[in-house]
Amino acid sequence: ESFPHLPAPKDVVVHSYNFRSSLRWSPVQVDNELVLYTVHFKTGAYNKWVEMNNCTRITQTECNFPMSLKERRWTVVLRVRAELGQVTSNWVETDPFVAERNTTIGPPKVNGVNVSSNSIFVSVTSPFESGAGDVLEYHVSYWENATSTIKKETKTSNTLIKIENLKELTLYCFKIQVELLTHSDFQLLGLQSDPECHRTTIS
Repeated sequence: ESFPHLPAPKDVVVHSYNFRSSLRWSPVQVDNELVLYTVHFKTGAYNKWVEMNNCTRITQTECNFPMSLKERRWTVVLRVRAELGQVTSNWVETDPFVAERNTTIGPPKVNGVNVSSNSIFVSVTSPFESGAGDVLEYHVSYWENATSTIKKETKTSNTLIKIENLKELTLYCFKIQVELLTHSDFQLLGLQSDPECHRTTIS
């Protein structure tokens, strides 16, 4: 039974970065009492509430998704309530969450840079472990440091990226982001890496 005088958790959101997801909420304050929280989930395929393992009557205000929810195409709805002794708050439900659409993809990791007189080669790795059928494209934005107004773009599915047709002895800067193309033809664009600058050599 739920009693209206125990407030329900607020700011209930799914936080998801590189497909690592958790439910987070603001603590419910009750004077000098330890409030506990319970989290349930249901999926689009199985429309019954299930206890989130390890997140029944917990003290922390975050619950990590279990391995059973790692399927990125599933639609998941979660709910959380506060509990104090026998008293419980109302449940607070999230909007439907689909990792493949709603996660934030971080910038790719730049492993190394090689420079020649007219090219810059950048070796990168994906920020997340890609699944079967994933197509990753790296979007590169680059510019001459002196004329930073003119930016050029290139994209490739290679993890060794070649930025070519550059001038000799010139400082160029670049930023890279990943685009994930999924089974459902949905495109998810990641965050850009910090700009990195390198000077071309002389031939």
